Amino acid sequence: MKFFNTVGVIDPERHYFLPRRLDWEQLTEFIERQYYFILHAPRQSGKTTSIIEFVKHLNEAGKYSALYLSTEPAHYSVNNVKLAIKAILGQIKEQILIFLPDEKEAIEYAAKLLSNSEVDEGGVYDFICFWSKQSSKPLVIFLDEFDGLMGDSLIALLKQFRTGYTNRPAHFPQTICLIGVRDLRDYKVRTKQQEELGVLYSPFNIKAESIVLPNFSCDDVKTLYLQHTQETGQQFTDEAIEYAFYLTQGQPWLVNALAYQACFRDVKDRSQTITKEVIDRAKEALIARRDTHIDALIDRLQEPRVRNIMDEIINSTAQLQVFNDDDVQYVRDLGLIGQKNYAIANPIYQEIIPRALTITTQQSIEQESLWYINHDGSLDMIKLMQAFTDFFRKNSEMWLERFHYKEAGPHLLMMAFLQRVINGGGKIHREYALGRGRSDLLVEWGKQRIVIELKVFYNKQTLPEGLMQTAQYMKTSGATEGHLVIFDHKSKKSWDEKIYHKVESVDAKTVHVWGM
Repeated sequence: MKFFNTVGVIDPERHYFLPRRLDWEQLTEFIERQYYFILHAPRQSGKTTSIIEFVKHLNEAGKYSALYLSTEPAHYSVNNVKLAIKAILGQIKEQILIFLPDEKEAIEYAAKLLSNSEVDEGGVYDFICFWSKQSSKPLVIFLDEFDGLMGDSLIALLKQFRTGYTNRPAHFPQTICLIGVRDLRDYKVRTKQQEELGVLYSPFNIKAESIVLPNFSCDDVKTLYLQHTQETGQQFTDEAIEYAFYLTQGQPWLVNALAYQACFRDVKDRSQTITKEVIDRAKEALIARRDTHIDALIDRLQEPRVRNIMDEIINSTAQLQVFNDDDVQYVRDLGLIGQKNYAIANPIYQEIIPRALTITTQQSIEQESLWYINHDGSLDMIKLMQAFTDFFRKNSEMWLERFHYKEAGPHLLMMAFLQRVINGGGKIHREYALGRGRSDLLVEWGKQRIVIELKVFYNKQTLPEGLMQTAQYMKTSGATEGHLVIFDHKSKKSWDEKIYHKVESVDAKTVHVWGM
C-alpha cells in the first residue's frame, strides 16, 4: 500500500506523489540557452524529488547527459578544499553509475582521480572538462544541498565553475544548476585574506536565473489526497481538504504529514471519512510531536537575523523598512514567512513558533484550567484575565529579561500563560503579521469563542484603535466575548497607573479593556 511520505525523497512506486511540479518547459529553455541557474525552496519542499524526476526525463529524451548529485558529503570540509573536492568527486562517480552507467570512460577517469593519494584542488574542474570533451552529448549537472558548503571549499568549487563557464558546451557542462534553501542572488563569501581587507567576494556572478519551487495549490492537495482515496477507498470531505490547505498553505511536508497522521495513525478504518475535525486533531498531534521538520525550523528562530524579524512580526507593530532586505529574503528562503507578504508562512507555523519560544516558560507557570472553570463547564475569562494581570505585575520584569525576543516579550508571556490554562480543554488560534498593529488571539472553549487583542501602548490613539479592531474581530470570528490587552511595559508609569480594567461598548460589542 502506498502512503504519504514525510522522510527523504519520494518514491512514486511507494508514495503518493505529484509529478512535474517544476516547469519542464522553462527548465528546458534554460538548458537550450546554456544558462547556469539556481533552484531554491525551503527544506522538505520537494526539490530533490522534482529534480531527480526531471533528470530522468532528460536522460530518457536522449538529447543531453544529465546528472544529479548532492554536495552534502563535503559540508564538513569547511576550509579543507582537497577533502571537499575528493568528497564531491566520489559523489559524481557514484551518481554516474546510477544515472548514466554507460558512461564508462567518465567513471574510469573519476576512479583514477580518486585513487591518487592526494586529490588536486581543481579536481572537479579537471573531471568535468574531461567528461565534457569525451561525451557524445552536452552535459547538464544539478548540484543539490549547495548552500550547505561553506568557506574556502565553497569558493574553490564556484571558482572552478566560473573558470570553465566560457568553454561550455564542448569543453564544460552546457548547464549547471545549484539547488538549496537559499537563493545565491546576493550571496557573498569572505575568504581569510578578504576578511582582513574587508572585501566581499561574489563567487557566482555567472548565474542567469533564480527560480523557486512553489508550494502546493489547493487543487494539488486535493489531487494528492484523492490518490489515497483511489488506493484505499477512504474519502476526504471537501471541507477537510480545504482546511488542510488553509493550515499548511500548501507546504509539501506539512500537507503529507497531516494526511499521514490522519489516515495512518488516527483513522485506520478505511470506511471512515476524513473530516475537518480529523485534520484538526492531526494538526494538534504534529504540533505536540515536533518532528524533525519542525525542530529544524525552530532551531532557526535563535539566529540573530531571524530573531530580529520574527520578534517584530509577533509584536506586529514594526514596518518593513526597519529590516535589512537580505535578512528578509533569508527568512523567506527558510520558509518562515510568505513569499509575498510579511506574515508567518502558515497557521501551523503560527501555532508552533510562540509555543516553541515559550515552552519552558509555560511549563514553569503554575496555573491549572480547573481554577477558571464555572459550574456549567464554561471558562471564566474575567477571572483568568485578573489572574494574568496579577501574574504580569509580579513576574513580567523577571520573565521578560529572560526572553531573547524582547519586543514580543509581553505577547509571548500572555500566550504562554493562556496556553498553560487552555491546554486543559480548549484551543488557541493566533494571527499576527508585520505592521498590523496588534496580535489576534481566538480562544475556543466548548461553545465559547473569546477574542483577545494584544496591543502595545504608543499614544492616545492606541485605545480607540484597539477597541475598533477588537469589535471587528469579534464580528468576523463570531465571538461570544472580547478582551483588549494594552501593554505599557516601556513607560515609567507606576504599576498602579498602568494596571486597570474597564468595560467599553463599541459597535454594539462589549469589550473588556485590560491595561498592563
